[in-house]
Amino acid sequence: MSAGASGIGMTSRGTRDRLVGRLREHGIRDERVLSAIMNVPRHEFVDEALSSRAYEDTALPIGQSQTISQPYIVARMTEALLAGGTLAKVLEVGTGSGYQAAVLAQLVSEVYTVERIKELLRSSRQLFHRLKIFNVRTRHADGHLGWPGQAPFDGIIVTAAARTIPEDLVAQLAIGGRLVMPLERDGEQRLLMIQRGEDGCETADLGAVVFVPMLAGLS
Repeated sequence: MSAGASGIGMTSRGTRDRLVGRLREHGIRDERVLSAIMNVPRHEFVDEALSSRAYEDTALPIGQSQTISQPYIVARMTEALLAGGTLAKVLEVGTGSGYQAAVLAQLVSEVYTVERIKELLRSSRQLFHRLKIFNVRTRHADGHLGWPGQAPFDGIIVTAAARTIPEDLVAQLAIGGRLVMPLERDGEQRLLMIQRGEDGCETADLGAVVFVPMLAGLS
């Protein structure tokens, strides 16, 4: 991590402790996930003008009509992925600020992340380098297509809401692997966990969420 990762004031360790405490109160139980949330300097992933709000449990704008996800949602999705067993290789769809990838990088061997907006990907790449996060691989690509050249993945996280479950992503899951993603139906978004088995997939509903829409193409 960078020299300024521990921060002062609103970016201090005490502020992070309070955030982790709130996540515990809201039901996050995996200590590995809580430790990763504690260790990743979220203030580095938002504009300096918003750094005083970085450890609030809320989504924040990052430009390009995108947001950095609420810490609870990052923790919830990560916890659901880890509950499936040991993860060596994970795909993230929607790099955004890079925060979710940075959390995953503390918990799995290899993180592959794709982003359709080139400017966001450029910024996140620079930040990964500055924070010395070296086990994240990035690609400018349409997230609906995943990263077929690196499949199969033990887990896939999608950080934008799709209207249908992308078949290409399910196909890139290893047997036993999990896909965690928001799905929009009838004007409501639900967080789903889809686990691929030998004879098909099982799906669990993890509750209501709010994400930006998952768009096709490159920008």
